Amino acid sequence: MSLIVQKFGGSSVADATSIARVAKRVVDTKQAGNQVVVVVSAMGDTTDELLDLANAISPNPPAREMDILLTAGERISMALLAMAISELGVQAQAFTGQQAGVITDTAHGNARIAAVTPKRIQQSLDAGSIAIVAGFQGVTKTTNDVTTLGRGGSDTTAVALAAALNADVCEIYTDVDGMFTADPRIVPTARRIERISTEETLEMAAHGAKILHLRAVEYARRYGVTLHVRSSFSENTGTLVTDEEPEEGKMEDPLISGVAHDRSQAKVTVIDVPDVPGSAARVFEVVAAAGVNLDMIVQNVPTTKGSGVTDISFTLNSDHAERAANALRDHREEIGYWDVVFDNGVGKLSLVGAGMRSHPGVAAKLFGAIRDSGINIEMISTSEIRISVITRRRDLDKAVRAVHEAFELDAEQIEAVVYGGTGR
Repeated sequence: MSLIVQKFGGSSVADATSIARVAKRVVDTKQAGNQVVVVVSAMGDTTDELLDLANAISPNPPAREMDILLTAGERISMALLAMAISELGVQAQAFTGQQAGVITDTAHGNARIAAVTPKRIQQSLDAGSIAIVAGFQGVTKTTNDVTTLGRGGSDTTAVALAAALNADVCEIYTDVDGMFTADPRIVPTARRIERISTEETLEMAAHGAKILHLRAVEYARRYGVTLHVRSSFSENTGTLVTDEEPEEGKMEDPLISGVAHDRSQAKVTVIDVPDVPGSAARVFEVVAAAGVNLDMIVQNVPTTKGSGVTDISFTLNSDHAERAANALRDHREEIGYWDVVFDNGVGKLSLVGAGMRSHPGVAAKLFGAIRDSGINIEMISTSEIRISVITRRRDLDKAVRAVHEAFELDAEQIEAVVYGGTGR
């Protein structure tokens, strides 16, 4: 008997018909001889609707009360799915994050899991029931307040429960048939990835791929949880995310796993920063104090000999760009720079593949494909298995298609189908 954790996203439980379809899949898994834990997101656009409602009441609602409000969506989903499973003649029990033993820190709106003690879930499984858990939520140990894990947090709930229960696999059900070499909305010929490492998946998730939540992949890698990304709308095999060697033995890593993109980027440039020790440190101390996370950083080499100044550019989430720029303006005299500007018209393309470690010429092919498309590169960042570039946002789709084609990632026939319309 295997223990399987299954997570279903909002598009998979969007309405009564969808919930009935999910219930049938869950029951089939149970009747195949497995123990099953199910984690659910809120139905469809419920979370957005609750956010809109809160903002109509208050322009700045208290974070604690917002968490209480937003967790209602997942509780609705879990109860309805438990009812649907019961209608199929199989026992099911629904649990909130608190009842499931998900303990978090006190950061309302973006809490992190501190511990998982799934005693009641295990008792339910031992009694022969299917356990249904509300994702995206937990409870603080000290105050017993409800918390939420941030957008995409149901993925993290599922992986955390899989780790705590020592599950055989954590199945992440979305509305696409697994992970693909690019977003199928941009590249209709994107190829399904059959197997990918957690290292590559982390890079893909961190640089724009939306199928898996970054924190969920980090959790899976830390605790050795095997992920299986599948569609709840089909029986296709999906994508296996694992660091275990395949049964047929060690296989050479493919050169490139995929092309990710991110439209949510902005660029901030601090102009004429004094080129002396400590100036860069002070720039980033000010940004950090404003609560802003950075992505790519470039410090230019002074072009004028003896000028004594340099430019520092960095990218970040576009929602935080103005906050970072304003924080730096408040410290202009202290730092001694000339000006700070931010640009919301950029996007990021990332080429990811463990195989590029041992293959020269990957960067040249990437830059050549972008050049041949008439697109300018504004910033470059690399890791051992990734190359990221910043371009104009208006050129991003064109760049993704050009790079995808240059590395021969296209499938021979259309494989990617977005069944529910969101890709999650």
